[in-house]
Formats: sequence, C-alpha cells, structure tokens
Amino acid sequence: MPVKNFSRRHFLTNIAKTTALGVTAINAPYVLSKEKSTVRVLGTHVTLQEELRKQAMKDLGINLVFEPKGSAAVLQKAASDPSSFDLYEQWSDSINILWQANAIQPIETERLRYWSEINSLTKTGKVAAGAKIGKGDAPDKLLYVQPDKSLGKTASKHISFMPYVHNVDSFGYNTDAIAKGIPYQTESWAWLLDSKNKGKVALVNAPTIGIFDAALAAEAAGLMKFKDIGNMTVEEIDKLFSILTMKKQQGHFAGFWTSVPQSVDYMISKRVSIQSMFSPGVSASKGHGIPVTYASPKEGYRAWHGVMCLSSKTDGHVKDAAYEYMNWWLSGYPGAFIARQGYYISNPERSRALMSVDEWNYWYQGLATSTTLKGTDGNVSVRAGETRDGGSYIKRFSNIAVWNTVMDNYDYSLDKWYEFLNS
Repeated sequence: MPVKNFSRRHFLTNIAKTTALGVTAINAPYVLSKEKSTVRVLGTHVTLQEELRKQAMKDLGINLVFEPKGSAAVLQKAASDPSSFDLYEQWSDSINILWQANAIQPIETERLRYWSEINSLTKTGKVAAGAKIGKGDAPDKLLYVQPDKSLGKTASKHISFMPYVHNVDSFGYNTDAIAKGIPYQTESWAWLLDSKNKGKVALVNAPTIGIFDAALAAEAAGLMKFKDIGNMTVEEIDKLFSILTMKKQQGHFAGFWTSVPQSVDYMISKRVSIQSMFSPGVSASKGHGIPVTYASPKEGYRAWHGVMCLSSKTDGHVKDAAYEYMNWWLSGYPGAFIARQGYYISNPERSRALMSVDEWNYWYQGLATSTTLKGTDGNVSVRAGETRDGGSYIKRFSNIAVWNTVMDNYDYSLDKWYEFLNS
C-alpha cells in the first residue's frame, strides 16, 4: 500500500496547533551512567511509565531515557527530528507520516525474539476467522516493508513497527444519569449526539481520534452516511463538521478533553455523563465510585494498535540495545503490567503466567473475577464479581468499525477540527 500523499509541512504546522491547544509535554530529567548503552524512548504516557523503565533497566542492564509527551507533540518531534530519539512508541496511525518523513528505519523480524508468537491481529487484520477487519488503517496494511519500499500486507522480513500494545475504544457513560444499555445490541455511538444528553457530552480533543468518534455517532444517529468512514471525502468532512458545529453552538458539548486524568475529572465532577473514553479513564472513574460503563456499541469499536519504531538515525551499539528493549516488551512482564490498565499485548500467552487466574479471566477471557483487581496505580479498579465491559479479547476485537487512521484528506480534516473547536 503506498503511503498517503499529504503535506508534511502542513502536517507539522497543524500538529503544532494541537500542542498549543493544551497537549502536555513532560520531560524526564534522569541522570544516567555513561558506561552503559543509553536508549532514548519518545512516546506517550500510555507506555512510558516509570515502573516499566526501572524494570527494563534492571532486566537488561541498559540505560533508558523516557520522554513522554502528548500524542500530537510526540509525532511532531519524531517526524521533524529523528535524531532526537532512538525508539518511538505511539499508535499505528502515525506510521504513514513517519515513513514518508524518513524518520524511522525498517525493523528486522529475525532480530525479534518473539516474532513467531505475535498473533494474527497485526499480521492479517483479524484476531479470529469471523472477525470484522474494520475500516481505515488496520495495522496489517502498514506492517510489512515491500520491495519498492512502500508499506503493505505482503509478508517480508522487514517491518515498519514492532506490534505490541493495543485496544478498542468507545465511550463511557454514567449509569446514574443514563440507563444501562445492552452490549452490542442497544448501546450506540448515536448516544453521543442524542439531544437527551445535551450539555453533558465530551469528546477527546485529538483530531485523528475525535473525528471518528463523532463520525460514528453522526452515522449511527442517521444524520449522514459515509461511503468509507475510514477515508472520508471533503464533502463528507464538511457535512460532519456542519452537524458538530451546530450541536456545539446549541450547547450540546460540555468539553473536549486532552488527557486521561482530565476525562476522569469530567466524570468525577459530573461535568459530563457520557464522553469519549480510554480504558484507564474508565477504570480510574470506577475507582472513584462513579458507575461508568464502557460501551460496546452495536456499530462496532474504534480500534488502535501501538507501534514501536526504530529511528532512522539509530545505529551501532545503541541500535543493538534498542532491539533488546523491543524484545523485552514482548517477554511477558510488560504485557502483564499493561493488562492491569485494560490493554492487550500482541503475544498474550507469554504474559499469562505472570497474571493471576482472576486477572487473566477478567481482562482476556471476559469472565467474572472472584477477587478485587488492582490497576497499575495500585488502586482497586475491578471489584469481585464484575466482568469486563464488552467481554473477551476475541469478542471485542471481532467487532471493529474503524481503526485510528490518517486519512487521505487528513490535512483538511485537521483544519476543520480546529475551526470546530474555535466555533
């Protein structure tokens, strides 16, 4: 599949706007020994967590410098300055941008110790035979480096990213304010635009994510129809934002959050009763006593896949150490760790032995837990007797409507997103 023909300069200009609109950047000022190889990891707070950094350094004997930023700032820095990082951790919708910018180099599958264990989701687009692949940039479309240096589905010994963390997203709603629906039957993206929820709705302020939540809602509500929701036309984008702007001017939206903690605050403060949410935000809200259900929309989920990429400027002993860190991520411990915040790993069986029976049953099998479960923050996030919203890993990833995607008309959609926020 050829990379999409968008303007890199326009992208960098627009993505800088996102940073200015409140995406937080945090630099970790670690003082490290010069005797060991140092690997600089640029990414988001989803995976760049201190417990993981410490454990990896202990296990591998290397130095790690984590630089977590908001998703827009991460992508801007990586695309414009590949010499500023050795490994990049974000999501598959950033791959086309990084590949076109020559910011990342091919990864050799022969150097990935657990490559054969990585499941079929990334390699074929399906986690099970009857699963929906979903519209947009399913990760298998972006994975393999082709002979002409484009990215595509045909298997090769070189890949654009190492598959690891992934999940499906939807919206969360407070069942004290909105009657609990039936998963996959009555729960619908349309609820985000339902006038019954006016003034109590929030969307995630991330253009490549929020636009799909809004599009899924508009289509589910019967307000418009997309020919291909994963690659909208200019006319479709115009109509979508006309609908959203009208709703905004009517006071439908209570806010647009830029971080998981902010989304949790929206729920705790009762500012909203329904909003775009990520799994850690749902868990944290429940931990604060808010009865939030993570919807299983009958239209399907919006899915995302984590990518670990090697900078085009990384070589020598640092490159060797970077491969060791990539291998470490699939070695078991990290997968068990991130499962406790609701995320999946590409070779889950290796992490299973490091999870309790209840953890595995709850997070991967969709079964009730007989004990309370704690999140990565050490707080109880799941109570005894609860089952995971949406069910098992297979069930959830068999119901994908669209993947996070950088569309052909990405530049145009960015402009419309900012106009919408400022309307």
